[in-house]
Amino acid sequence: MKHPWYKVASLEQSPAMALRRISELEEFVAFQAQEIDELRRQLGKNSRNSSKPPSSDGLKKPAPRSLRGKSGKKSGGQTGHRGDTLRQTPTPDFVQRHEAAQCRTCQQRQTPEMIEGVKNRQVFDVPPPQLEVTEHQAMIYGCAHCRATTTAAFPEGVSAHVQYGPRIRAAAVYCNVQQLIPEDRVCQLLRDLFGATSLCAASVTNRVNGTAQRLSGVVEHIRDTLTGGGVRHLDETGLRVAGKLHWLHTICDGAFTHYRIDPGRGAVPTFLNGGTIVHDHWKSYYAHMEGVDAHALCGAHHLREPRAVAEIEKEPWATELSALLTNANQLKCAAQGRGDTELPASVHEDILAEYMAILAKGTDFHEGLPPLVPKTGSRGRKPRRPGHNLLIRLRDFRDDVLRFLTDFDVPFTNNQAEQDLRMMKVRMKIPGSFRTIEGARVFADIRSVISTARKHGLNILEIITVPPAQIIARL
Repeated sequence: MKHPWYKVASLEQSPAMALRRISELEEFVAFQAQEIDELRRQLGKNSRNSSKPPSSDGLKKPAPRSLRGKSGKKSGGQTGHRGDTLRQTPTPDFVQRHEAAQCRTCQQRQTPEMIEGVKNRQVFDVPPPQLEVTEHQAMIYGCAHCRATTTAAFPEGVSAHVQYGPRIRAAAVYCNVQQLIPEDRVCQLLRDLFGATSLCAASVTNRVNGTAQRLSGVVEHIRDTLTGGGVRHLDETGLRVAGKLHWLHTICDGAFTHYRIDPGRGAVPTFLNGGTIVHDHWKSYYAHMEGVDAHALCGAHHLREPRAVAEIEKEPWATELSALLTNANQLKCAAQGRGDTELPASVHEDILAEYMAILAKGTDFHEGLPPLVPKTGSRGRKPRRPGHNLLIRLRDFRDDVLRFLTDFDVPFTNNQAEQDLRMMKVRMKIPGSFRTIEGARVFADIRSVISTARKHGLNILEIITVPPAQIIARL
């Protein structure tokens, strides 16, 4: 028989155990609430409030809504914009005369002497698809003095008994690299359009590889031009090469584009010197690019992320921040339209003061919320909500967020890099991946030249055929 004091001790322990159990349950409920909020946030993300592509929206695709807001301009062509349309040429290639046999009124016969004028219409069309065959004949000479035989030299590039010329081969490269048509379909296209029946996929591949080797000096010139100074845009995107994840890095501005393939996402272009780089706050740009003078962060990301906080977490400060950044960019664009190179000091100070006030308001909001429960076994700093993390980042990198206001050469967004990467992502949707790293780098090199040439308004087919020195002279 147990001593009575044992029962007393058990009764005293029961409330303590109950309180401990209640505390554990409250902690578990709080953790479950955090997980529910996190899942709800994941479900609430779409292409409008995050970096997710529109293709991921599925059947719940949100209605289009621009982050830029209303500009106050009417839709369509603006005042002073010169329209462009198909116009008649004074030197047509062919003229067809159409004559009337009799009068429409009295049915009398019409003669050439009765012609009083001409009404003309022009039709622009492509000529019938066919290849032009040029036969090169090298004359063979028999020397009357020594009886030796001398054969004239063929032009450079004419090395086979029968071969395709530079224009049809350039068209194959253009279709494959610029229009992203796979090699076998390039052969079908050129066969249907021009009757190039002997062209095969291997020939297209060889021509693409040869073009990349010939343009290597142009690619190096583009990279060297982008290396020092100026405002350059950086971005990266994943792609599959030889069954493994690789990364396509781009450096670009309004006139030049350089693509580079690397197995690692963090292999940022550390060779850049001076100037300002615009990017989306990938940490490696800050950690490994000490040679640049300044960083500028993409404003489009700073509109999408607050939108997610406003739509999902319902935090009021996020809407105010988006409106402030949008209005600040409009003020800058208006100042540029007037020919100004900077905002008035008072305007800039007002924007900065409102910016910091909104961040302070959001920080106070988060500090008033109960702290998050850390995950079991987690170490390091205490967890924070997405909106709180965004506020801290916007505060710590304030100068880089607002760089577009202090330097009018810096745009509000990093759209230049994203636009230059867009067609590369389309390339991945067609064949799916590159078979070899060499093939991926060949494609990136040629695209660097094509993108740069297009920014300069040059003809792509001509650029593929002319010597590299002429290309560099035109850039």
